[in-house]
Amino acid sequence: MAHSIGMDEPDDDFSNLGVPARSVAEVSGRARALVYLILTISVFLSWLFLLAMSRRAAEVDPGPGGALLLALPSLKLPDIFEAFFLMCFSPVVVPGGMTAQLIAIFVMWVLMTVAMMLPSAAPMIRTYCEIADTAAGKGEEAVSPLVLLSGYLATWFVVAFGFALLSYALLSAGVRLGEPAGYKVAAAALAVAGLYQFSGLKNACLDKCRNPFATLFARWSVDKRKIFVLGMQQGLWCVGCCWALMLVMFAVGTMNLFWMALIGIFSLVEKEVRGSLFTWIAGGILLVWAAALLVASPA
Repeated sequence: MAHSIGMDEPDDDFSNLGVPARSVAEVSGRARALVYLILTISVFLSWLFLLAMSRRAAEVDPGPGGALLLALPSLKLPDIFEAFFLMCFSPVVVPGGMTAQLIAIFVMWVLMTVAMMLPSAAPMIRTYCEIADTAAGKGEEAVSPLVLLSGYLATWFVVAFGFALLSYALLSAGVRLGEPAGYKVAAAALAVAGLYQFSGLKNACLDKCRNPFATLFARWSVDKRKIFVLGMQQGLWCVGCCWALMLVMFAVGTMNLFWMALIGIFSLVEKEVRGSLFTWIAGGILLVWAAALLVASPA
């Protein structure tokens, strides 16, 4: 593609793309709105379910805020959700065996990674849509941005499986927040996340995420497989930016909706803000938090 790409036209209506791709382009062009949309849908569809799950978790392991949760009325959930909750949080092998339990935890992490990381991919999706729309307007073929997005999500699903294995290992070992081992695991997770904020790898991946145009334009292709791989590679840069931040969930409790929202918004803002100060401040906060947990840890 030797022609010039008009990247600075704010009134681009993506009229050369098909309806599904145009819809993706329009939504991805409003990164903040995408965050709010995902969070709003998550709240409306999931809040009562998550609240009920949290209350049941408090019955097994009160932990921080458990007394408040136990004061709430118990909500009856369909049996399938009760079974899902049991498999995600039971420290023992549940009916269905280890495989079923691991699959349930994997599904949980898939939902979490999509909710937290997909909004931060909006600038990358928007950039690809701008290039694709320009190409289509010149009569050239353009692979749907949905293919790129699928590759991006595929990378995060692999990472979600890794987090699922770690969650399963901690559950099997009986590690719980609020107990000595739980304090140590939480402090370790926060320390790793904090230190990584200062690493050169973090900065290199962050630069790639902040400037997706160069990579997307240089590796432009009309081959769906290559665009899928390109999406996976963009996903790797995102993983390089954010995998350590996901460890914070092991310190605050998995499926904590507030922290899911906070990490998702932080990841988006971090990719939009230039310089390293914002990243370093977050790293310092995480390190102080880790030290405080070690000091407060019961013997």
